[in-house]
Amino acid sequence: QVQLVESGGGAVQSGGSLRLACRASAPSGYTLKDYYMGWFRQGPGNLRDGVASIDSEGKTKYGDSAKGRFTISRDFDKHIHYLQMEDLEPEDTGLYYCVADWEAIPMSRVRRNEIGYWGPGTQVTVSS
Repeated sequence: QVQLVESGGGAVQSGGSLRLACRASAPSGYTLKDYYMGWFRQGPGNLRDGVASIDSEGKTKYGDSAKGRFTISRDFDKHIHYLQMEDLEPEDTGLYYCVADWEAIPMSRVRRNEIGYWGPGTQVTVSS
């Protein structure tokens, strides 16, 4: 089992910045460097919206709301991936989850069971 733990959430004013971090761990036999990693935000009901993903070669994808403002990166040696969020808006408020999967992570609205592993989430609150 891959375990994920987020950090870095908090409250900021509109226009501010935050950096989220997600540390991954797994038993021996799991090659975390080969996993796709990403970030989702809680959506309506039990759905979650794709924010950003990064693959084993460092290639990135972004959801529409994140393009141009957010940057995903990963430290392959430390098994940590980051989400740098700039120019935050009140609409960015929500519970952010880090994710990991053996297969490509879609940047769309998904149900929890469509992605392999989820962290518990970290709250981001942006005030106007």
